[in-house]
Amino acid sequence: MNFITEAEIEKALDYLRDNATTAAKARAERIYMEEYRKVVKAQIMGEHNSEANNAQERYAYADDRYTAHLEALRTAIEKDERHRFLLAAAQAKIDAWRTQQATERSMKL
Repeated sequence: MNFITEAEIEKALDYLRDNATTAAKARAERIYMEEYRKVVKAQIMGEHNSEANNAQERYAYADDRYTAHLEALRTAIEKDERHRFLLAAAQAKIDAWRTQQATERSMKL
């Protein structure tokens, strides 16, 4: 059985601390981009306000600005998810170490 060392836990804790701000910014950017998508759509639809609502929507979804925004949104989601997975992995290592420590204590009794 491979035991998790205290050095590995220190590294995981350092990772959580050192990346908290970057991860928070990535999450904020993702949420902003998700919400701003509605603004882009509304602006483009407004440019075609003489058309029926479904036609306005069709123009908005086909517009290059909307497509460009979706590309940026994809990048923001990827960055946010990467941080989320790495933070979860560090937390999982810490949780496994806690379990390991509890098991060692119980074996000493």
